[in-house]
Amino acid sequence: MSDPIIDQAYRRRTVLKTMLASGALPLLSSGVLSSALAAGNRFAGHTLNLLIIQPHVVTGKKISEDFEKLTGARVNVTAVPYDQVSVKATLDFQSGAGEFDVIDYFYTYKGQLAEDGVIEDVTDLIEKDKAEIQPDDFIQTIYDQYTLHEGRRYGLPYDGDSHLLFYNKELFDRYGLKPATTWDEYNENAKIITDAESKNGIYGAAVLGAKIPVIILSTYANRLTGFGGNFLKADGTSALDSAEAVEALKSLLASAPHALPTPLETRFEEGLPAFLSGKAAQIDFWTDLGGYAQDPKGSKIVDKWGVTRIPVGGANKTPRLAFNAGFGFAITSGSKNKDVAWELIKLATSKGYHEQLLTLTGSGIDPDRHSGLNSEKFKAFQPLVQPLLADGALENSLAWPTAVYAPKLENALTDELSLALAGTKSAEQAIADAHKSWTNIIEANG
Repeated sequence: MSDPIIDQAYRRRTVLKTMLASGALPLLSSGVLSSALAAGNRFAGHTLNLLIIQPHVVTGKKISEDFEKLTGARVNVTAVPYDQVSVKATLDFQSGAGEFDVIDYFYTYKGQLAEDGVIEDVTDLIEKDKAEIQPDDFIQTIYDQYTLHEGRRYGLPYDGDSHLLFYNKELFDRYGLKPATTWDEYNENAKIITDAESKNGIYGAAVLGAKIPVIILSTYANRLTGFGGNFLKADGTSALDSAEAVEALKSLLASAPHALPTPLETRFEEGLPAFLSGKAAQIDFWTDLGGYAQDPKGSKIVDKWGVTRIPVGGANKTPRLAFNAGFGFAITSGSKNKDVAWELIKLATSKGYHEQLLTLTGSGIDPDRHSGLNSEKFKAFQPLVQPLLADGALENSLAWPTAVYAPKLENALTDELSLALAGTKSAEQAIADAHKSWTNIIEANG
């Protein structure tokens, strides 16, 4: 189904091999040097261990090399899947091993990690180094959602992570289609292309529906926000008892028959190469896809793709993005090199370095700073994507729950969405059961 060359080149977890082989990792710009790191080899002899998600392997390698050049400190990088970072970091802390110094944490887990004592409160460090960090440059919604817990901050944003809807212009032109502005139009476009092209191994959409919270919940969140729904009400209780929550799932289920087989088995490892090889006409995906799509080393759709905002649905007429995934860097409480770890975090999340990562194909990094989002380099690197993010879209995005019990909420909703996608439950029953589970979890932990 997918082109094996593209599948290998653009698996987010193996893309580092491609980047290293081509010598594509850029050298550290002199403009990124901070005063705190200008002392050269002042950390020579120190070793840091960085726990990072697999899609950030390219950036992990770059950080390791650049930090050693700047400070003399060695950085060992351990890459694990999305769903293993928090577990591995927690076990490392609870066992007393203290192996890791810095972790690349999923923002929805910050509350649990903070309450369990796994990550350090860095509020005072941020204040001390405020002139260097320039926290006002962070997009405020991202800064708060990704780092703030009970009035204290536990890290710095590293990867903004939101989705847009990408489409294949060649296929759309072939059938006289326009980019979807509503989820009904999206499903209709998918049906038209699949009906005509499935015999050629081409489908109207790649729907990421694998039973992994960051995958299937991102796909659902795009539809939930499109229909004008929310995860939680203003008082912190479940908002899944809304008509919008049900309609969002109905729309997702309606797309399944016209999608790359089969949504329940489609992760980014399957969806991304399908889109880049021209085998899927639509995909709602992280904004860094724009960089992948224009890279001729692995894309067969260079200059043949377009991108638009996440569609709306029902009575909602206002497009809104969702913070799907999203990561920060934190110091582990078990680190024996907290001072050095903080210097690494400041470098990796700094203004100049963020701009470098935004314009590095394969980095997996999306904007979290105003300076990066509005930089001329990012505009040139992502000319189609940048305008869709630059008009306040990120400031108004839908955040996932971040309370201490957020992982339990994610797992409960993931289970119900998967049952619905498998045909075991109706949309109404799945959402009703998810709402009941969420209510019980919230009340038990309130």
